[in-house]
Amino acid sequence: MGKKAPKVYVREFFDRDYSAKEAYARVWTYARRYKFRLFVGIVCGMLTAGTLLPLYQAIQPTLAQVEARVPSQAAAKEAREKPKDASAPAQSKAARRLEKEYGKVQKLAGRLGIEMQSEDDALGMPLMFVIVVVVPLVALTRCGLVFLNHYCLAWCGMRTVRDIRCDVMRHVQEQSMQFFGRIDVGQLMSRCTSDPQQVKMIVQHILQELAQAPFEIAVSVGFIIWSAVANHMLPTLAIIFVGFPMFMCPVIFLSKRIRKWSRRALERFSVVGSRIHEILTCIKVVKAYDTAEYENRRYERANDDTLKATLRALRWGLLVGPAVETVGIFLICAFVVWCFATGVKLSAIIPMLAPLLMIYKPIKQLSRLQVQLEQGRAALARIWSIMDVDMALPEAPSPVSKPTFDKAVSFESVSFRYDTAERDAVSGATFEIPRGKVVAVVGGTGSGKSTLSSLLARFFDPREGRIAMDGIDIRDIRIADLRRLVGSVQQETLLFNDTIENNIRYGSPDATHEQVAAAAKMANAHDFIMAQPEGYDRLVGEKGFALSGGERQRIAIARAILKNPPILILDEATSALDTVTERLVQDAIDNLMKERTTFAIAHRLSTIRNADLILVMQDGKIVERGTHDALYAADGVYRKLCDMQHQS
Repeated sequence: MGKKAPKVYVREFFDRDYSAKEAYARVWTYARRYKFRLFVGIVCGMLTAGTLLPLYQAIQPTLAQVEARVPSQAAAKEAREKPKDASAPAQSKAARRLEKEYGKVQKLAGRLGIEMQSEDDALGMPLMFVIVVVVPLVALTRCGLVFLNHYCLAWCGMRTVRDIRCDVMRHVQEQSMQFFGRIDVGQLMSRCTSDPQQVKMIVQHILQELAQAPFEIAVSVGFIIWSAVANHMLPTLAIIFVGFPMFMCPVIFLSKRIRKWSRRALERFSVVGSRIHEILTCIKVVKAYDTAEYENRRYERANDDTLKATLRALRWGLLVGPAVETVGIFLICAFVVWCFATGVKLSAIIPMLAPLLMIYKPIKQLSRLQVQLEQGRAALARIWSIMDVDMALPEAPSPVSKPTFDKAVSFESVSFRYDTAERDAVSGATFEIPRGKVVAVVGGTGSGKSTLSSLLARFFDPREGRIAMDGIDIRDIRIADLRRLVGSVQQETLLFNDTIENNIRYGSPDATHEQVAAAAKMANAHDFIMAQPEGYDRLVGEKGFALSGGERQRIAIARAILKNPPILILDEATSALDTVTERLVQDAIDNLMKERTTFAIAHRLSTIRNADLILVMQDGKIVERGTHDALYAADGVYRKLCDMQHQS
């Protein structure tokens, strides 16, 4: 087998880029549904950030007291040269301030009945109570605030993603068959499952970090400003605020690359999902042609491409933290050098440096947050692109209620062309299906038979002309009513991986077991169902794999019988069955067609001899029409089709 190029990601026709504002503003429309918990989580984050303030307030008085107890060399020399009877040196300003603050605390404790010190300056029992009970209580309070912050915001994040995922699936199912004909199902699955999962982690972390890190930074910056004003260091403050924005330079420089490779990683991961879907869907072909190893190699190449893109995004993302850290170290070193050159005291510098060092962690968190924001933006762009595509068949502004079908369905000069086609699939089709009659359509492959049935079911809308039911354009009928009036049995029977009973009941959820069994008997399915120990509770497997082709068809016919639609679209279900099974299925179809208006796509012409009207299609046009006998006698296209089947 020749080497084939690995499958690459091709942007879908509806893909577009979104700005960060567009992407995350739409997330907020979902998150605001849970604004109470958002508020609780944010407030708890703010309160935990406020616990840093007492720590900052204690730094400068403590350092000043240390400076007072460890005199400089000049002060020591002066002390040695002073007469021994000189008075003791006056307390430093910071030491007096520390003593004043201590006095305030002691006075407050006295009002509360707490004795800070005993008469011999030993620690009193009330103070021990404060240390042993109150301090741990404060610690537990902080622990509770952090828990509430994380839990409330994680709860909101998960609910938000749940809502997004459900809305995406709801929107996708509303699209017309034109949409599904143009999109890769495997990649669509990735957008509906993997991308929202990516957003789940991002939304959760973004909300947590935004609820805490900015407030920690605000408290720290606020204290820096207060300290600079209190110590008359406004020039130093100006230097800090000029240099501080440089922390964000690496983030700004790297964010575009992070977004680019995060998007590529998501796109290539969707290719992996597409390969899985194709392999599992076509597993019989893979087995029949013994191409498992070939498919494994293709799957490995798709995974390799995904790995390369993911690692590239990871490298750029991991570079942000160290880059911010390095820039910060250089800035702090430059600040210390400037303070040394201008003779600023250590006790004045450190109270400003300590908050700068403390906000390093939240700044680093915010830098990581930028990585997550870019990754989230890439995932959100893929999600919103789907949400913004609109190929759904529109319902009329004032739809007509149509509970019954009374007279006839008519095609009036109907033409239709697929979006990607160059010519019409159906052109100028005009005919009528009276109530209770059977109209069959025949023709070669690509003649437009299936498109005609899809137009009747309103899977598509005509480009020209109209289809009327009892004189009402089906585009004006309420879609739910139209779906109840029209049922179908397709040649390719699709079943859900569920029990036989639930597959028959699908579309008729209120049906009883007795009604399900009655429908199965009419479809000649009851006997083979009860031949197994599980009976109607037997699982049919993926796409009905556990059943034979004839059994699947009879389950589908039973489903249609239970729905009981007055109009039936029948894509002949017996063309690929053996003679015995074909007879059973044909009997079931005859039971289904009784007293119904039937539009049948015929593959075996022998099954439509008794049709009231036969339409012969060629290249999208109806070239002949009439009964079997009349068409055969006309010696045209229909007779040639009959003779070819008879010879085969």
